[in-house]
Amino acid sequence: MPEPIELKRIITLPMITLYGLGTIIGAGIFVLIGKVAGIAGVHAPLAFLAASIIAGFTALSYAELSSRFPKSAGEAVYLEETFHRHWLSTSTGIAGVAIGTISAATITNGSVGYIQMFVDLPSWLIITLLVTALALLAGWGISESVGVAALTTIVSIIGLIVIVAINASNLATLPERLPEMIPPNLEVWGLIVAGAFVAFYAFVGFEDMINIAEEVNDPQRNMPRAIILALVITTLLYALISLVAVLTLPIETLAASDAPLADLIGDNRPVIKSTVGIVSIIAIADGTLIQIIKTARILYGMGSQRLIPSLFSTVHSGTRTPIIATITVAITILILALSFPLLTLAQFTSFITLVVFAAINFSLWRLKVRSDTLKNEAFNLPAWVPLVGFMLCSLFTLIQFTQG
Repeated sequence: MPEPIELKRIITLPMITLYGLGTIIGAGIFVLIGKVAGIAGVHAPLAFLAASIIAGFTALSYAELSSRFPKSAGEAVYLEETFHRHWLSTSTGIAGVAIGTISAATITNGSVGYIQMFVDLPSWLIITLLVTALALLAGWGISESVGVAALTTIVSIIGLIVIVAINASNLATLPERLPEMIPPNLEVWGLIVAGAFVAFYAFVGFEDMINIAEEVNDPQRNMPRAIILALVITTLLYALISLVAVLTLPIETLAASDAPLADLIGDNRPVIKSTVGIVSIIAIADGTLIQIIKTARILYGMGSQRLIPSLFSTVHSGTRTPIIATITVAITILILALSFPLLTLAQFTSFITLVVFAAINFSLWRLKVRSDTLKNEAFNLPAWVPLVGFMLCSLFTLIQFTQG
C-alpha cells in the first residue's frame, strides 16, 4: 500500500507572520471600520482597543498550544488532547470550519463596494468570480498561495500607512478632540461594547495560522512568534486607522460608506483614491484566500484524524494541497456570501469565534494545571493567562447574547 501524500513543510517565520497579518487585516479594517463607527460613534477606537485586549489573551493561548501540538485542525486537536472526547473535538473542528467559511463570506461581501468603484457588475457576479478565482489559487499549491498572500499583505499595509500619512493633519487634532472621545456614561460604554463585538471580527485571523502548522518550518518556535507579531502589528495599525477615520469623516458618512477607507482620501485626489480602492480589493481578496486555505486545512486535519470522513484528507499528488476540502470550502463560502448581508455575517462570526476561543482558553488552563503537562520548552505561559482569556471571552459572549 503506498504511503499517504503529506503536506510540504516550507513556510518560514516571515511568511507565516505575513500570512497571519493578511487574514487579520483583510478580514476587518477595510470592511468593518464604518460599521463599528456606526455603532460606537466617535468612540470606535475604544471599541477596537477593547476587542484587541480580548483577542490578545486568546492569541497567547493559541501561541502556546500551537507550540505544543503543531497540527492542522488545531482547535480540534487541542480539545482532543485535553479532554479525549471525540464529539467535543469534532464539534470544535466544525465550529472552526463555520468560522472560516462565514468569515470568508463576510470579507467577500465587503469587497463588492470597492470593486464597483471600477466596474459596474452585479454583486452576485462579483462574488462568484472572486470566490472561484481564489479557490483555484488555493488549490494550486501552498507555497504559491501563501506567497501571493504575503505579497498582497505587504501591499495592504503600505496602503494603510499611506491613508494615515495623507490624513496626518487630522490626526494632529487629537489633543483638542480628545475630550469628546472620552465616554461620558455607562450608556456610551454599552455602545462601545456593542461596537467591540463587531470590531472583534477585525482581529479574527491569528487562529487561522495554526491550521497550516504542518507546513511551517520549526513550528514549536515559529508559530508563537508569528502569532504574537501579527497581533501586535495589527493592533497598532487599527489604532491609527480608526483614529484617523473618526477624526476625518463625519460619523454618519463613515457609517453609510461601502468603501470607507477610499472615502478617507477624498474626491480631490482621484488617482490616490482609486489606488486605495485597488489596495482595498487586494487586501480583501487576500483575507478570503487565507480563509479558504485555513478552512480546507481544518477539514484535512479532521479527516486525517478520522473525526470526519477521510475523503477530506485527500491530497492532490501534483499540487500537494487538500483538493476535496478546498472545493467544499469554496462552494460553502459562495452560498453564504450570496445569501446573507455583511453585518449579519460579521456578528455571527464573532459570536461563534468567542465561544471557540473560550473553549481553547479553558483547554490550555486545564493542560497547565496537570502536573504531567507543565513543561513546554518552546513557549510557556502562566496559568492565569488562559484563565483570564476564558473569563473575558465568556463574559463578552454573555453580554452580547443577553443584549441580542
